[in-house]
Amino acid sequence: MHCRQVLFFICLLSATTIFAQDTLPRFSAITKGNGKVIISWHNSFQSVSQISIQRSSDSLKNFTSLLTVPDPSIPQNGFVDAKAPNPNMYYRLFIVMENGSYLFTKSKRASSSEAPPENETADNNEIKLKGEDQRITYQQNNKTARISGPTKINGIANVEVDKTIFIKRNDSLIGQVSGKTLKHFRDSVMSKTKDTLAFVDSDTILIKSFVPKEVYKVSSYVYAGKDGNINIALPDAHAKKYSVKFLELDLSPLFDIKEVKDVLLIVDKTNFVHSGWFRFELYEDGKLKEKNKFFIPKDF
Repeated sequence: MHCRQVLFFICLLSATTIFAQDTLPRFSAITKGNGKVIISWHNSFQSVSQISIQRSSDSLKNFTSLLTVPDPSIPQNGFVDAKAPNPNMYYRLFIVMENGSYLFTKSKRASSSEAPPENETADNNEIKLKGEDQRITYQQNNKTARISGPTKINGIANVEVDKTIFIKRNDSLIGQVSGKTLKHFRDSVMSKTKDTLAFVDSDTILIKSFVPKEVYKVSSYVYAGKDGNINIALPDAHAKKYSVKFLELDLSPLFDIKEVKDVLLIVDKTNFVHSGWFRFELYEDGKLKEKNKFFIPKDF
C-alpha cells in the first residue's frame, strides 16, 4: 500500500463519520468524492494467507489486481483507490487460505450508499471455487468465520481451454501450460511425485514440494551423555583414522577434531557455547561414515 493511500485511509478511519465495514467475504466499496473509492472489510477468518483487491469496468471479467495487502490477518483493513478511470468501476477481493484453497468475492460497484447491492444477501453462505467439485464454505457469526477447502486441484473442467496457466515453485516461475493441458500436467505431477498443487491466483498454480519428515536416531558413535558432554566412541580408533566435524543446526561450521586416537573421547559441552541441537560428520579414513545430530540440554 502506498504511503499516501495508507495515511489517507487512516485519516478516514479516525474521522467522526467512520464508514461501516462488512465482514469477509462481504466488503464495502464507498465513493468519497475527488475520484476516490474506499474498499474496506472486517476479517474474522482464522487462516488467511493473502487478500488482493481487484478492479474491472465489467462486473464479471477483465479484473486486474490493484494491491495485495501486506498483512491479510489484520481485523480491520482496506485500501483507497485514487486512480479509478471512472466512478462506475467494479471491485472484488481475491482471498487465499493457508491450505491453498481460494475464493473470489462477489463483485461490487462503488457507491455512496452503505446498502448492499441487489442480489447480495447477508445469509448467502456458500461460494464455489473455480473448477468442478471444488467448493469453499464458510460459517459466520458475530465473532468468527471459518473456512475449509481442498488443498489439491480436484477438478479443473471449468478452466478455459485457451487460458494460460502459470506454474510457480516457491517464488520462481518455472513454466506455463494451457487450460487444455492442465489436467494432464496435474495428473503427471501427482502420479510421479509426492508434490501437491494449489491455485494461488486465477491463472497461477503453485507446486508445493514434498518435504519428508526427518527421522532422528541416536548415533552409536557420537552422542550426548547424561552429563551433556559429547561422547565419541570408536572401538577401532587405534587401527583406523577418524575425524569429526561439528556444525550448527544450519550447517555453519563450529570446529573439527582432525584425528581421534582414543576409543572413547569425551568433548566438554562448553565447547559448543550454547545448548540445543548440533550436527556432526564422522569420517573414517577420509570417507564419510555418518552424518547425524545430537542435543545438548540447557543446564549451563
